[in-house]
Amino acid sequence: MICESEKLDDYLLELNEVNYSNHIIGAKVDELFNPSQTEIEKAKVAFEFVRDEISHSWDIQGKRVTCNASDVLAYKEGICYAKSNLLASLLRSQGIPTGFCYQRLMLFDTPEKGYCIHALNAVFLKSLNKWVRLDARGNKKGIDAQFSINEEKLAFPTHNVLDEKDYPVIYVKPHPKTIAVLEEHNDVLEMYKHHLPDSL
Repeated sequence: MICESEKLDDYLLELNEVNYSNHIIGAKVDELFNPSQTEIEKAKVAFEFVRDEISHSWDIQGKRVTCNASDVLAYKEGICYAKSNLLASLLRSQGIPTGFCYQRLMLFDTPEKGYCIHALNAVFLKSLNKWVRLDARGNKKGIDAQFSINEEKLAFPTHNVLDEKDYPVIYVKPHPKTIAVLEEHNDVLEMYKHHLPDSL
């Protein structure tokens, strides 16, 4: 993996989308974390909360588009772009560097149905001196992403022969294409089917 910035502090920045000073985020931080937890325990708790307690909009066929971490938490739903904002917010609030990673995947089950950019996170664990990728998209039949510090257990494998790919960069901020699509639409199902970016 390639870091966009060599400064770990850049992966702690508060952003519009990663608004951990918001009181809604603060209340959840107080609920999830305590001083006795290690950074690995905090990363696992936050990941499993976002994966399991925040619904993926497509899975529940919701219509609301969420983007900023506080909105994702307030409405408890979002697509992967939104969920990655929330996980980054929770972990950055704890001083755990967190970035954004992307994959190019088939949108559905065949190349003819198009492609989309999928978002996940990379978390730097100082005690291990390494980045670990985590995908809090949300599990369902056929998807079993787990917190793992040794081998990646992501939601989706990438198939190069089908023109899918793993982008190697760990970004400091959410990619502008992913934020633009969230800001330009108000029906998440229509957006998901027809308007997600298909490359970075």
